[in-house]
Amino acid sequence: MLNKNLKLNTKLFDKDVEQVALRNGFGDGLLQAAKADDRIVGLCADLTESTRMHLFRDAFPDRFIEVGITEQNMASCASGMAAMGKIPFVSSYAMFNPGRNWEQIRTTVCYNDMPVKVVGSHAGISVGPDGGTHQAIEDIAITRVIPNIEVVVPCDAIEAKKATVALACSGKPAYLRLAREKTPLVTTEDTPFEVGKAQILYESADPKVAIIAIGPMVHQSLLAAEALEQEGTGSIVVNSATVKPLDTNTVLSVAKKAGAIVTAETHQVAGGLGGAVAELLAKELPTKMEFVGVNDKFGQSGTGPELMEHYGLGVDDIVSAAKRVINR
Repeated sequence: MLNKNLKLNTKLFDKDVEQVALRNGFGDGLLQAAKADDRIVGLCADLTESTRMHLFRDAFPDRFIEVGITEQNMASCASGMAAMGKIPFVSSYAMFNPGRNWEQIRTTVCYNDMPVKVVGSHAGISVGPDGGTHQAIEDIAITRVIPNIEVVVPCDAIEAKKATVALACSGKPAYLRLAREKTPLVTTEDTPFEVGKAQILYESADPKVAIIAIGPMVHQSLLAAEALEQEGTGSIVVNSATVKPLDTNTVLSVAKKAGAIVTAETHQVAGGLGGAVAELLAKELPTKMEFVGVNDKFGQSGTGPELMEHYGLGVDDIVSAAKRVINR
């Protein structure tokens, strides 16, 4: 059943559950954070409205810089501004930020431990019609390996807003990963959020598998848990919104309780959430695992729902993975 203590959206299992784009939550969160702290500045690489940074630009034009299509320059400028006491948010499509400016993020931001917040919108396969060149499905892998950086992947627009506000105060470099398509609202304004803390959203009385998910796959995983419950198989669903630092206590706890793990993400299986969880369990508590994600392939053109099914990211795929790992 759902964790009532988290005050989740009670209509999240409905077919007509409300859906909102995660980038809208970022836009609202940045505006809220900026009103509270005049050190916050915004830089964008010619995608201001697409990333929803235009809300900040319109409210604080003297704190916003449109750098044009110069993502490397954007990261370097932001690092310099951070060194002078600012809290820069830099936004673009995830394929370009952190994809195109990875070296600048590594060397000018993270090496110097500057509190620059890298916002990668249109991540995963959610920007389906734009094709494989614009679908960032390697971005978690390339960011989480950099020292000092925090990596956060909210599950819905409300959590994206809270994550933006929280990261503004963290004092650390950070990567905030956002999907493009509208995503079902799992949380509510009353649901708590903390960087570095995972949340158990759903737990059966006798769980046989724990499903650890991020981003849009959190809702998919909750639907999978309901389907498993109807078949008599109990499960746990964890929203691991912070991929780095991973909430090791929660991961180890559910692994011990369930004895089997499935990870679910709109990212390459290699290097993403699944890799982070597997690294922890291999060292601390070897556990049977299955990975739901993109399996060593590039993206391609198609609608979001079509690509979710094509790459094996649907509810049925999570259910099948759960059954495989239980029966192994």
